[in-house]
Amino acid sequence: MFKYAKEAYYYLSNNVHKLLLITLVIAISIQAFKESPYQLLNHLSLIQKLVFTFLIISVPTFYFLNKPRTVYLIDFACFKPSFTLRVPTAAGLEHGRIILASRPESFTFVRKMLERSGLGEETCVPQKLHYLPPNPNMMDVRDEAHLVIFSAMDSLFQQTGISPKEIDILIVNCSLFAPTPSISAMVVNKYKMNHNIKSYNLSGMGCSAGLISIDLAKNLLQVHPESNAVLISTEILTTSPYKGTERSMLLPNVLFRMGGAAILLTNKRSQRKLAKFKLLHVVRTHKGSEDKSYRCVSQEEDAEGHVGIALNLDLIAAAEDALKSNISTIAPLVLPVSEKLLFALNLLERNSLSLIGNPTLPTSKRRSIIFVYMQVDVLLLTSLRRI
Repeated sequence: MFKYAKEAYYYLSNNVHKLLLITLVIAISIQAFKESPYQLLNHLSLIQKLVFTFLIISVPTFYFLNKPRTVYLIDFACFKPSFTLRVPTAAGLEHGRIILASRPESFTFVRKMLERSGLGEETCVPQKLHYLPPNPNMMDVRDEAHLVIFSAMDSLFQQTGISPKEIDILIVNCSLFAPTPSISAMVVNKYKMNHNIKSYNLSGMGCSAGLISIDLAKNLLQVHPESNAVLISTEILTTSPYKGTERSMLLPNVLFRMGGAAILLTNKRSQRKLAKFKLLHVVRTHKGSEDKSYRCVSQEEDAEGHVGIALNLDLIAAAEDALKSNISTIAPLVLPVSEKLLFALNLLERNSLSLIGNPTLPTSKRRSIIFVYMQVDVLLLTSLRRI
């Protein structure tokens, strides 16, 4: 009996607005059937008729003008590197042993991190990083950018059948490689895109830049109707191998591998049947005002003058804090009304009775796809603390 009562509660609370609307429509319909349209109009004065007519026209107009435009993900394409660029674990260890021959303690650290990283045998690095020792220049960095980005873009155009001239918004994110002209300008020049394209290039924003690009694209698509947006997300590795001995700066050499993706978003309703996903909510929590969060990932120079990315152990706490804030923000957006009511009643009960302990957390069978981007593997950083 309790099971059926609970199901009835969930149904009624989640559909109360529909039930009220249906009741209102039925009541109006019954009254309309009792009297003729002429009799109904006679009950209204001239001012009431004008107000009624104004509301009928203005309310739907206001709603449609202010309704957020739906953003659809049409398709995406990932860069698929050549088999010749793969670096199996054995090859990576052999390279590390040769490059760090004069620093055995650094090689021991790299070996332990590589064994615990979870990287597969098919991961790849750029061609110049296969050399012993690697000594890339600016042209090598550009070659990697061309290979990754143009390959992903070509695949996207082939999959979707869209032309580069149909792209209205272009957003590129790459943290470490920020050349002049920018990467976004490089893409516009390569594909001869329109002169009125809205182009953006994000750099220095770390692993979260991909979702930041999604947020930027969503906001732009709200103010530019009938538009297509392409997002390119990558990290160029040729520019960033660390050659020193600092453990916190050696870790990115283990974690990061070659890759990139291109995504096509649109707000055209005519394309909704072709979409793979519909973007509902984007939530971002910025913890840059807190010193620990601000310094947990930074590009630094070690005592020997080698530049690299340092991953501070505060990253674990910063990631957990940001994740809690994000979940607290997005939960009211995705939870059904029934769970919100139960949580509010439980919280009110605990406050009134001064109960101690954690409140009952909401649970839901409603299925939503939520992307949470963590910068690095927390287990790997925990291992780093122990070594």
